[in-house]
Amino acid sequence: MLTIDPSQQSERDNYKLLIGSIIPRPIAFVTSMSKAGVLNGAPFSYFNIVSANPPLISLAIQRSGGKQKDTARNIYELKEFVVHIVDEDHVEKVNMTAANLPSDQSEIEWADFTPAESVKIAVPGVKEAKIRMECKLEHGMELGGTDGPACDLIIGKVVQFHILDEIYENGRIDPRKLAAVSRLAGNDYAKIGEIFEIERPK
Repeated sequence: MLTIDPSQQSERDNYKLLIGSIIPRPIAFVTSMSKAGVLNGAPFSYFNIVSANPPLISLAIQRSGGKQKDTARNIYELKEFVVHIVDEDHVEKVNMTAANLPSDQSEIEWADFTPAESVKIAVPGVKEAKIRMECKLEHGMELGGTDGPACDLIIGKVVQFHILDEIYENGRIDPRKLAAVSRLAGNDYAKIGEIFEIERPK
């Protein structure tokens, strides 16, 4: 078996090993708003659940050349954002929002998404998503890097769920109807695929 010391590799080489190993990764499509009122949208695959009590989710937003991304800056400033689960029907449009647009240009308009008013926060979500979660910033941390922070770790508290009626039944979400997609490495994505059951031991 090959053994590799990450301290002896470049950041890029470690990145390739991490995104090729930790798969599939759920994708958060995040809307945030600038102080100037521009609705920003961007996908992030360093995303997961932190806690159910209270309901907390995590986003790790990588910096580029030490520069904070619009999403992280907006979240720190307004302390609100919306997380959407990316599905098969909308993954192409979500991918469009990963383009490097100027801060004063909305990716939501660029990708032709429809803004949807939130209930408990000022930041809108997008109407097309089957699931969206209104979030308030719980914690934000600058992490990593030898010459300054390399990423912003965001912990958000979910304050409102919005779920499409067709995928919801008896308190549960149907994974087949949600049809979430996940990130692999490079330009590769994955669908849910085969679902199987294993009973947990008591």
